[in-house]
Amino acid sequence: MFYETPLLRSRPFWLDIARLQVGLFLFGLAISLMLEARIGLDPWSAFHEVVSERSGLSFGRIAQVTGLVLIVFSRVALSVRPGIATVLNMLLIGPWVDLIRPYVDFADGFGPGVVQFLVAIPMLGVGTAVYIGASLGAGPRDGLAMGLSRTIGRSLRASRIGVEVTVLVLAAILGGSIGWGTLIFALLMGPTMQACLRVFRVSHDPSPTYRRYGVRPPHTGGVGHELTPTSHSTES
Repeated sequence: MFYETPLLRSRPFWLDIARLQVGLFLFGLAISLMLEARIGLDPWSAFHEVVSERSGLSFGRIAQVTGLVLIVFSRVALSVRPGIATVLNMLLIGPWVDLIRPYVDFADGFGPGVVQFLVAIPMLGVGTAVYIGASLGAGPRDGLAMGLSRTIGRSLRASRIGVEVTVLVLAAILGGSIGWGTLIFALLMGPTMQACLRVFRVSHDPSPTYRRYGVRPPHTGGVGHELTPTSHSTES
């Protein structure tokens, strides 16, 4: 089995699962605030939206396919092992957004929209740090940015901005919904994520760890190098 039975009997494991859910809830709340700010989508959402329109597939399906491609790429090229959080990120953030969004009032005007969007940015950063701090893996997009940071030896801020700007350009070329919110997200999310990881003392290595639960890590098929808790980088 992919996960050993002792893992499911571990109380710390279920506490981390709860922490993961809190982080994903904050993620969903932040995305709902951004959507209702009505000043433009973040780069990934803009990309998913325009590909959805061009392909005829739903927004959610495009997001899932994109996530799967990123997971495979990060595993093969960046040695980032997917974990439970990687899967739950793909499966649960959408439903959280669907549940929360009806209770979020849309911003009436550009100024309030900017304020609402700026409130969502640190909330998204905290949610990211909380769920990654559970050490059950990172979401596909966060894993890509963190894996790039570790592999190329650049700061997380630089790698995150690079990823977001690249996706932003692709979305713009394809005719995606671009606005001030898109630019704000692309410029501020990297520094915010790096600061939140530092505050919560979360490693920049997004691969899941299981040794603290008293079990061996799942078999990874020999791709890349095996990471241990002592090999986690704390470089900021």
